[in-house]
Amino acid sequence: MFRLAAPVVVRIARTLAYESDARREIAVARWLESESYPAVRVLDISQPLVVDGRVVTFWESLGDGEQFGTTTEVARLLGRLHALTAPAELGLAPLEPFARAERRIAASEWLTPADRSFLSARLAELKVSYAQLQFALPAGVIHGDASVGNVIRDVNGQPVLIDLDGFAIGPREWDLVVTAMYFDSFGWHTEQEYAEFARVYGFDVLRWPGYPVLRDVREFLMVTWLSQKAGHDEQAAAEVAKRIAALRTGGSKRDWLPY
Repeated sequence: MFRLAAPVVVRIARTLAYESDARREIAVARWLESESYPAVRVLDISQPLVVDGRVVTFWESLGDGEQFGTTTEVARLLGRLHALTAPAELGLAPLEPFARAERRIAASEWLTPADRSFLSARLAELKVSYAQLQFALPAGVIHGDASVGNVIRDVNGQPVLIDLDGFAIGPREWDLVVTAMYFDSFGWHTEQEYAEFARVYGFDVLRWPGYPVLRDVREFLMVTWLSQKAGHDEQAAAEVAKRIAALRTGGSKRDWLPY
């Protein structure tokens, strides 16, 4: 992401593999604007663009700084989002939890053969566990990566949802588990912050029997996502190595750093 001189933010995807995601993200942004939903707005131009093998999109800047929302605001935004019904022409696909994980494991030149073998085997286990889940909430529109990091205050101080490329039709628990594990696994939220999140949304995913499986899936995906940066970022490489070790041993994740 780059902030331009004009009040515009440009997002550049790594490869053409993200072109369909970018097209969906643009369509979602325009739909949310038509619903007056508080999400980041896309520029009114024909996009995405493909330049030198990369996918480029342009967005209205929310302001000069980055002030994240609260867990309460995330809960309110999710409650409002989950109440929406996406029009058929939007063409939202069913959630594919593991699609990018497979691609990222296969494409990584940084992972050792042992790490790649371990992650591939763990991925196979998680696929089986996920397929057996019985969700408590009805499926519908989901953000895909709903956390305080994807809620930014605009110039008027109002919380706005960003990063719309993960929108899909899927279990609402998928959106709720992120805040739960940020509290439960990593200690990034306090007990009070999580309790308020659950109260405002109206459902406590920590009490749902399928939570441990969904938590394990999301933690695994956090590792494969960050592995993309490991080849050119020493700090990210150290963090990925630490995370893989925790997955191998079942050890504490309290020392995982947010990215």
